[in-house]
Amino acid sequence: MRHRRKGRVLGRSPSHQRALLRNLASALMLTEREVDVDEVGAPANPGRIVTTVAKAKEVRPLVERCITIAKRGLVAAERAKEFGTTAARDSAEWKKWRQGEQWRKWAAAVAPAVTARRRVVTLLGDKQAARVVFEKIAPRFVDRPGGYTRILKLATPRLGDAGPRAILEFVGNDVAAGRAPAPKVEAGRPPRTAKAGG
Repeated sequence: MRHRRKGRVLGRSPSHQRALLRNLASALMLTEREVDVDEVGAPANPGRIVTTVAKAKEVRPLVERCITIAKRGLVAAERAKEFGTTAARDSAEWKKWRQGEQWRKWAAAVAPAVTARRRVVTLLGDKQAARVVFEKIAPRFVDRPGGYTRILKLATPRLGDAGPRAILEFVGNDVAAGRAPAPKVEAGRPPRTAKAGG
């Protein structure tokens, strides 16, 4: 029996499974970073990776959890801005702010944002990927309550082992950019012609 044994094993040990999912999630996040045109290994399509269907279904909850945590951290950071200061660090005004009540309020308000950032780094295992989540991906989905990714199954299997492939991508990417335009359907049918010799 497999009571309460959720998830796929993916033919790996538990530690290898965690590492695989972290790497896939980080790879998806890092496709959104800014890259040079000549950079080796630059993503062809930002916000999209190609993997197997089973791996895509397993990594999707991890990606969505990271974005949700980052969204909560952004809300906390916005709340903390009202208690912050614009003074230069170690200036007289900054030192006065640092000793006052405003700093305590700022520290209490910014603590959830720091915690969220640390949690995302722990989940992804990559500081650069976590930075991309907070700076680019989470602000895009502030108004969306969930469902930040989608899985599109590919028709052609993987060469070598014929594994079913899928695209894991963020919702809102311009998916139609690489597709041919849809054929236009006319409103009416052409009139039928009478068959000869009938």
